Amino acid sequence: MCHRATSCYVITYIQNGTVVVVLNVDGLSVRRGGRTIISPPISMGAGESLALRGRSGAGKTSLLLAMAGILKPAAGRVFVDGESVWDLGGEARALLRGRKIGYVFASFHLIDALSVMDNLQLARACAGLKPDRARAAALLQSLGLAGLEVRRSDQLSQGQMQRVALARALMNAPKVLLCDEPTAALDDESATAMIDLLKTSAAAEGASLLVATHDKRVMQSLGAVVELHAEVASA
Repeated sequence: MCHRATSCYVITYIQNGTVVVVLNVDGLSVRRGGRTIISPPISMGAGESLALRGRSGAGKTSLLLAMAGILKPAAGRVFVDGESVWDLGGEARALLRGRKIGYVFASFHLIDALSVMDNLQLARACAGLKPDRARAAALLQSLGLAGLEVRRSDQLSQGQMQRVALARALMNAPKVLLCDEPTAALDDESATAMIDLLKTSAAAEGASLLVATHDKRVMQSLGAVVELHAEVASA
């Protein structure tokens, strides 16, 4: 069930007669470059997709980082699977991020010196989980990366690096998948393939998919869009 309002997008997910909210963002704001960036309220259920639209430089990345528990917000609260991200201590927040939030960075942030397999296993280690090579191999197979397990990440093409970054984000079966401008440098054919891959992968994991973008192709594909337009000068 969806509700639209001027500054709010709410998705509710019904499971066995109970409303399940996987990602809830309420009153969130961050300060960057002398300004305060304000997120609209967002509430998403499992398996739903949403585009966070805003012009380049509007602050979409900063808000995603705050939702992921990486960048401390100026105000507001973020709940992931019922847990308040910023009410947790640093170690507990890092574990929550590692186990329940998948993040695909615009610049991928792979470790060049590590193999593809080791990049994926690093996601397990950072979340305090045991290695799972079978899980990694299955993800790589599903993303068209089979046979690249031992290749260093700095020996991959841009498209391959992006898919490895997606595999890493999915490695721990997150509840929420956050993606930062995944189609910014892609042609139409590649962009369509990447959007389909994101949607298919998130749906397969039952994860909420939130994509920060200014790309009309992404917005048309996802359908559900919320605007980022509120920002004020910081005092």
